[in-house]
Amino acid sequence: MRMGDIVAIIFGNTIGYRMKLLLKSQSSEQIWLHLVSLHRSGRSASPVAPLLRGPAEKYPVSSSSTGTGEYSWSTGDCGPRNRSRASPASSGGNSFSIALEQSSLKPLAAGTGSAYKCVEPAEYCATRGREGQGPPFPSGLERRGTRTAVAMERGAGERTGSALFAGFRALGLFSTDIPHVVRFSALKRRFYVTTCVGKSFHTYDVQKLSLVAVSNSLPQDICCMAADGRLVFAAYGNVFSAFARNKEVVHTFKGHKAEIHLLQPFGDHIISVDTDSVLIIWHIYLEEEYLQLTFDKSVFKISAILHPSTYLNKILLGSEQGSLQLWNVKSNKLLYTFQGWKMGVTALQQAPAVDVVAVGLMSGQVIIHNIKFDETLMKFHQDWGPITSISFRTDGHPIMAAGSPCGHIGLWDLEDKKLINQMRNAHSTAIAGLTFLHREPLLVTNGADNALRIWIFDGPTGEGRLLRFRMGHSAPLTKIRYYGQNGQQIISASQDGTLQSFSTIHEKFNKSLGHGLINKKRVKRKGLQNAMSVRLPPITKFAAEEARESDWDGIIACHQGKLSCSTWNYQRSTIGSYFLKPKELKKDDITATAVDITSCGNFAVIGLSSGTVDVYNMQSGIHRGSFGEDQAHKGSVRGVAVDGLNQLTITTGSEGLLKFWNFKNKILIHSMSLDSPPNMMLLHRDSGILGLALDDFTISVLDIETRKIVREFSGHQGQINDLAFSPDGRWLITASMDCSVRTWDLPSGCLIDSFLLDSAPLNVTMSPTGDFLATSHVDHLGIYLWSNISLYSVVSLRPLPTDYIPSVVMLPGTCQTQDVELSEETIEPSDEMIEYDSPEQLNEQLVTLSLLPESRWKNLLNLDVIKKKNKPKEPPKVPKSAPFFIPTVPGLVPRYAAPEQNNDPHQSKVVNLGILAQKSDFCLKLEEGLVNNKYEAALNLLKELGPSGIETELQSLSPDCGGSVEVMQSFLKMIEMMLDRKRDFELAQAYLALFLKLHLKMLPSEPVLLEEMTKLSSQVEENWIHLQSLFNQSICILNYIKSALL
Repeated sequence: MRMGDIVAIIFGNTIGYRMKLLLKSQSSEQIWLHLVSLHRSGRSASPVAPLLRGPAEKYPVSSSSTGTGEYSWSTGDCGPRNRSRASPASSGGNSFSIALEQSSLKPLAAGTGSAYKCVEPAEYCATRGREGQGPPFPSGLERRGTRTAVAMERGAGERTGSALFAGFRALGLFSTDIPHVVRFSALKRRFYVTTCVGKSFHTYDVQKLSLVAVSNSLPQDICCMAADGRLVFAAYGNVFSAFARNKEVVHTFKGHKAEIHLLQPFGDHIISVDTDSVLIIWHIYLEEEYLQLTFDKSVFKISAILHPSTYLNKILLGSEQGSLQLWNVKSNKLLYTFQGWKMGVTALQQAPAVDVVAVGLMSGQVIIHNIKFDETLMKFHQDWGPITSISFRTDGHPIMAAGSPCGHIGLWDLEDKKLINQMRNAHSTAIAGLTFLHREPLLVTNGADNALRIWIFDGPTGEGRLLRFRMGHSAPLTKIRYYGQNGQQIISASQDGTLQSFSTIHEKFNKSLGHGLINKKRVKRKGLQNAMSVRLPPITKFAAEEARESDWDGIIACHQGKLSCSTWNYQRSTIGSYFLKPKELKKDDITATAVDITSCGNFAVIGLSSGTVDVYNMQSGIHRGSFGEDQAHKGSVRGVAVDGLNQLTITTGSEGLLKFWNFKNKILIHSMSLDSPPNMMLLHRDSGILGLALDDFTISVLDIETRKIVREFSGHQGQINDLAFSPDGRWLITASMDCSVRTWDLPSGCLIDSFLLDSAPLNVTMSPTGDFLATSHVDHLGIYLWSNISLYSVVSLRPLPTDYIPSVVMLPGTCQTQDVELSEETIEPSDEMIEYDSPEQLNEQLVTLSLLPESRWKNLLNLDVIKKKNKPKEPPKVPKSAPFFIPTVPGLVPRYAAPEQNNDPHQSKVVNLGILAQKSDFCLKLEEGLVNNKYEAALNLLKELGPSGIETELQSLSPDCGGSVEVMQSFLKMIEMMLDRKRDFELAQAYLALFLKLHLKMLPSEPVLLEEMTKLSSQVEENWIHLQSLFNQSICILNYIKSALL
């Protein structure tokens, strides 16, 4: 009998399995074999079964270990389909991935779905395969970096939204045209300012202007806001809600039929006014309507509302017709009507003096009026248009600030009744709201230019200077790209001419690189107040590299309609020292159309509309040569790219040619013609894969080493605006004017994800770490982040059919949308990712191991050694302590009694009961097994014990320790049962080895036990031969795959 230990460990889960085999022979030789499934949740792809990529389409196919699965393939689906009800791949059974070749796919008709074809030129296969260069895709594509699993058995029509990307949040949004709200917290003794951002609002601490809270999203965009000491009120449509703790909705008020545009807190009540001039007073905590007033819009259309100070139960209403009305809301009576000044009222503000209010008019006038005597105290006039907002200083200076639609703020002295200062261009758009903080020289302003600013008035002339601000882009974005390798910064360019950096971690890391100036030295020397005339046009394209950012400029940008390209320094957050342009070109109609910067950060490559491609040194700004004799292309340059080693430069032009140049000597290496003129080009430097978006709405993917087209995709119905590769180079993400974002899997050549947006995406970029996808959109000021679902969840990557119709996904807000609870009737069961409960044994012929940890059985043979090592050198000593009554020896002379000495220190205190010992539950179950031949109960008791308990139970089986020969025979029969069923294989081997170690001397003396051992020996030998053949086969397969890949 072979007395070796055979231990096999199989770990299974719902996705795949992992098998680790330990073979321990008499010579203590160990062989480890790991078989890890290719698609395992939360793990990288296994080297056992990599995706064998090539020009022909290759798909991973799961093969059932029981041989019951039946599969078929079709070019329409571009993937395997299981004809059976459930496959091992989808159910989590044992699977092994292989690769099958399939013929080239023919181009399909363009429709709402995807069309793709695979190109497999013979010379391409020979070049990549025979020269030992490996598969056509580099190692970045060989193993998926994202954690995904293939899920089958789901119809494409059941898919909703995107399977790969989920809306996370928006960056760079700080303010809209809704006036802000300032609140004072009596508990924390601080001021807080709340600004509206789309469907939610932000709350900032005025002291540092740090973001304190972001509210939950509302169903629609917020149209007006108000606040009291406890709650924040936000209206959307004809409904408004009350928020507690700046976050969650606690009250909702419904009753208006038109859009609400005014809110006014009123003690325990809130007043709301809609565009139909219907005024409703609500009780906040009861959510009940207290009073409703309806006004005729043609006579009195409410445009402003105010609760005058010290006027109990009274409100002042202003109208677009110019008149004002004072109402008592408790008695529902009109107290007085002010005739006005024949101009519409745009703003009402309480002055520091009682009975005095400021009235802003459409004509730009500000009227200081005493409402108690209906007397005008003073008038001011601004030539900048209607008054948008008014505020008064309360720190001892009689100053009034008035906002205008052109972004200017006028500061008026109420004592001298004159204009003392102008804050021009405080915002680039209309002043939405301005508020002086109570008893502080601070002014808070916001506008539709996506900016929130705090001004401090500490100068001798009374003018305000900018103290703190939160600012985003004030115009739609033109270009966004991730900066650096940590994926924490996104650089964005906008039509407002600024270049900014937004952090995905925290807003405090945001920074603005500012506006580009044509001549910064001239502006500083002459001190031009209006620098708009010398600002550079908006940036259309830019390239950034952080390699030498601390030494010199690392960003190169081309501007709209400009020949010269500007350099920027990210570390100093300013425009650089050079404007790169060829000196010999003096035509005004030539512009820069494409830029790129080398991975080392030393050189910039610029393509012009004339077809010229130049190289410049980033450190010195010196021109270092041009590609081609006169020009690189006959048409406009659409894209330039340099590989990671500065060996190859790729350029493409509007004439439809793609050219490869030697970067060092500027010599043309290769030129190829494209089917259609390219729109843009993107190179994934790590893998050497080049993506081309063509004017016919198709995408071509090239390998720059072989200079061959390896993939072609079609399906977009509009111009392709941008491309992005995943960090591992496996996915190509495209954004188009048809409002769709599509994800293409390059190894399989299939469309795996597609979703529509309500606004066309202009830019798309993938984080270097693969956790987020960032997009920008038409007429939107923010950057929208989409989380990569495959990093934290199991997703389906089955190819989408050609008739797949994507669904519309809403853009994420500044916070995640609240989960909507669905009733049980509306929840439809989905079988995309059905949780699979693996049985204890997949098949009777499979050797199955237990799920017990190794500590339960691995060290059973070495327990004596472990106990010897853990045994203390000497027993613990009881500390000597004197008793309360010291014992004495009786006699005439008092003497203390000496303690008794133990004459035999080695005598054990444990009594060996022998045959008198009580039988354990395990022994009783074994005796029952001899009668009914059922040993599951005894085995379960043994599984629950630890190593020491197992040794004690097996030792008690001998007759010397209270057992019997019949019980030992029953134990051997239990081992035979375990080997017959091929379950708990490692436990059977471990228990048998310990049993032989403990009772090896008495086994030959008992004929009954010797007969059982003979049967058991042949059974173990038979199982070993079967396992050995499987091990040899697996080792051969692994050696073949290893040698084939090398």
